[in-house]
Amino acid sequence: MYMENTVKARAAEPKARRFGEGSACLPSEARREVERAVAARRRAADTVAVSDALLVATELTTNAIIHGGGITNFRVDVDGPGIRVSVCDRSDRLPAAPKAVDDPQRRGDLGGRGWPIVCRLAREVRVRELPAGGKCITAVLPLP
Repeated sequence: MYMENTVKARAAEPKARRFGEGSACLPSEARREVERAVAARRRAADTVAVSDALLVATELTTNAIIHGGGITNFRVDVDGPGIRVSVCDRSDRLPAAPKAVDDPQRRGDLGGRGWPIVCRLAREVRVRELPAGGKCITAVLPLP
């Protein structure tokens, strides 16, 4: 059994197209949906695990907005001992780890840290191409 929560998209600009049921446009909306899904399914959850899920939802939605042409769908499911966060976007480009640079502290380098965070926190990460174009990234995190 799983609990599914989705949110409607909010137009980022007056001319922006709404993406329909099951979409989120802002990382803050994604975080709220993760919190609601966990609260609806469990009376108490490990705060570190929930924090990890919130961070993954934030990173995936932010990456979809910045690198993926916008979010086309967002979904969070609490299933047994885990939480599944899925974010779809318009881009066919697969996520990639940042390139090695000479500056180990990466001063002046914006971004590039989100994908490694997602991969480190999730016990499973799947990227699948969508039939109409774009991709869907699903991260599954343990929720003890």
